[in-house]
Amino acid sequence: MTEIDVKQRVLAANAAAADALRAAFRATGTLVVNIISSPGSGKTTLLEVTARALKSRLRLGGIDGDIATERDAERLRSAGIPARQILTGGACHLDARQIEKALGEEGPRLAGLDVLFIENVGNLICPTSYDLGEDFKVVLLSLVEGDDKPLKYPAIFARAAVTVITKADLLPHVDFDLSAVRRQVAALNPSGRFLVTSARSGEGMETWYAMLEEELAVKRGAPVQVEVVP
Repeated sequence: MTEIDVKQRVLAANAAAADALRAAFRATGTLVVNIISSPGSGKTTLLEVTARALKSRLRLGGIDGDIATERDAERLRSAGIPARQILTGGACHLDARQIEKALGEEGPRLAGLDVLFIENVGNLICPTSYDLGEDFKVVLLSLVEGDDKPLKYPAIFARAAVTVITKADLLPHVDFDLSAVRRQVAALNPSGRFLVTSARSGEGMETWYAMLEEELAVKRGAPVQVEVVP
């Protein structure tokens, strides 16, 4: 009983911080995207390519969570956008209070952004329950991880507004049933979006960019017609 109460208090404190973040992001009109995946699915690579493609027309920034090293934030900075690394010291997820602290410490560098990407710690379980004040969650699944992951880790695939298949250029070389994964995700989250991408070849990336710009426009109360390539 005590263990349950402690968990509830932690989640309640996180929810309060997330609500405060969401209000602040609403005031600035910043679209916040919480990206979740297993280690090695291609989160940072997706964001590097996105940064290089969109930084000339959108103000982008990143917060990267990891257990050790500054490598992910360094990669985003090298791609031309401000980024802050959060080292969790062993924790398997980011929480809203860490995001608050990172934003406070970065000050102007992460202020006034159009889109803030939060690259969560590589894990399909722990980050799922933690609200970071984001507009929506995105879950990445690479072809090399296998096509059984949505049913093995249903919570994140049910909660993520967008499922992004990565490393699609490897499809001819791996045993991965893309149609089966699409059906699994649709069953778990009928209203969710499903994108197939390759940061290496460029497949599906324009659809990803268009979705981000569309969601930003909607958040700011100015819906636009964006052609999205299926």
